[in-house]
Amino acid sequence: MERLFLMLAGANGFLAVALGAFGAHGLRKTLDGLEDGAQRLAWWETAAQYHLVHAVALGLIAWLVGRTTSQAAAAGGWFFCAGILLFSGSLYAMTLTGIKVLGAVVPVGGVFFLLGWAALMVTSFKLS
Repeated sequence: MERLFLMLAGANGFLAVALGAFGAHGLRKTLDGLEDGAQRLAWWETAAQYHLVHAVALGLIAWLVGRTTSQAAAAGGWFFCAGILLFSGSLYAMTLTGIKVLGAVVPVGGVFFLLGWAALMVTSFKLS
């Protein structure tokens, strides 16, 4: 499980940086001409920021999974993955499509992020 979460941390970190760079360089030119282009770019930046932070959190989860028998650490990793997919993924999709109803998914992803951090706290109580 440690290796899996470390791989997920690396893959998500890579994607977050690549997507952030794409937003800063390639996407900015495309969105500049749109009426809501500035708002859509802000969505993208938020998505990339949260994506990267939680990729690092997955690295912490990988480290913890190898050092505790608590199932909370692994649960936290899966919560972070779900949060990245739902929170950042829906913001990326909203930016690219302009479909604002996708914004309803963003808070669900945020709840998964909160569950991941709560699982991290539970894991800390179980460390010896």
